[in-house]
Amino acid sequence: MPDVNTKASPRARLSGAVRWDTVVGALLLTLLICSFSFVGNFGNALNVSFLIGNTLPIALIALPMTMLVISGEVDLSVGSTAGLSGAVMGALWNQGMAIETIIPVCLLLGVVCGLVNGLLVTRLGLPSLAVTIGTMAAYRGIAQIVLGSDSVTDFPTQYLDFGAGRIGNTFIPYAAIPFAVLLVIAAVVLHATPVGRSLFAIGASEEAARFAGLRVKRLKLSMFVTTGVLSALTGVFWALHYASARYDNATGLELSVIAAVLLGGIDFDGGRGTLGGAIAGVFLLGALQNVMSLLNVSAQSQIVVTGVLLVVSVLAPRVSREIVRARARKRAVVASLAASTAVS
Repeated sequence: MPDVNTKASPRARLSGAVRWDTVVGALLLTLLICSFSFVGNFGNALNVSFLIGNTLPIALIALPMTMLVISGEVDLSVGSTAGLSGAVMGALWNQGMAIETIIPVCLLLGVVCGLVNGLLVTRLGLPSLAVTIGTMAAYRGIAQIVLGSDSVTDFPTQYLDFGAGRIGNTFIPYAAIPFAVLLVIAAVVLHATPVGRSLFAIGASEEAARFAGLRVKRLKLSMFVTTGVLSALTGVFWALHYASARYDNATGLELSVIAAVLLGGIDFDGGRGTLGGAIAGVFLLGALQNVMSLLNVSAQSQIVVTGVLLVVSVLAPRVSREIVRARARKRAVVASLAASTAVS
């Protein structure tokens, strides 16, 4: 089986010594300290709760997306799946169905969306980037057909309170509790089980993983389905958090998820990264956007910053890989010259 040690990754190291996810964590800590110290109202409990609540949709999808990217695939339809889930939720609520019934239906819809993506990739051999660009448009179109231009806002108060409320006078949203549970489960699966080791092996070398007896197609399909389910759950949370179910909910969410995951050190080529780094990237991006909003930076400028971070995140592993290779070549030349001198 190929080496899946994340410590060996060029992306995971800076200047050959410091892990990339450690650097991202340090940047997040630095940003938080500076923001609490110098940005007005940033440390307000309501604002911190607002920051966490707005970041949770990205963080939820980042859990399965991290595993998917590590396995060498990507899903760009997550925002549209969330939007479709929210649209179906609103339509079914208008038809008089109970929320307790609607949520399982939405999750089942996520299974279907994930299966469509996964089967097209694993059974037909199509590239996930192209497939999910197509389904991104298709799912969003279906969402518009389902709900039209309507906006459904009259959900039960107790569910709206769960989506947007916080525990007592603390800054912790209610929704952070189930997310913490999912985070622990994802971390254990990825970093402490054979499934996680298999995903790293597949991303490092799919052919070698197949020869090693790993069920590559089945594992990838399961990751697409998991991504679909959590995207649908995010759509439900989005509608409750913002008290509005619309077909265009979560538009552009996929850009934020990919940018945050790559920023957190997940190699887009697969096989490298840590879930901790990915979540640090998510909250670094979320905190940065919150600070920009408090400083009255326009939404368009915030999108530009997200795009720039995405480009930097893609370029960083290539640059650091070349640096590591150049240093290795230099050491080899020095060692060869030293050996030659010793012989002579």
